[in-house]
Amino acid sequence: MKSRCQGRLKAGGNIKKSKATREKLLKALKNVPDPELGISIVDLGLVYDVKINQQGQVEVLMTLTTMGCPLFDLIRDPVEATLMKIKGVKNVTVNLTFEPPWSVERMTEEAKVKLGFF
Repeated sequence: MKSRCQGRLKAGGNIKKSKATREKLLKALKNVPDPELGISIVDLGLVYDVKINQQGQVEVLMTLTTMGCPLFDLIRDPVEATLMKIKGVKNVTVNLTFEPPWSVERMTEEAKVKLGFF
């Protein structure tokens, strides 16, 4: 018996192009570890906000666990490199803030378990 299903696929027809979204950016940042602890900077609560505009300009607002932490460059560089791999991202700016100050309460349960808080 012959199949009666026929059709054609158009290359690029109704297929949506991948677009960078806040959710995709945060998911990618979960793969960036804190250089000292080896735990995701998202799970540690170091990432306060991520924004992307229509031109593909990304702005990350983040903090460090302490004001005197000398590791900003060791975190910023992988943040930029990771986000630049996402289709639609043209530029990444990472801004550092200490307001509000970081606290343990910002960590996910997973990070707290890994660090032995439970």
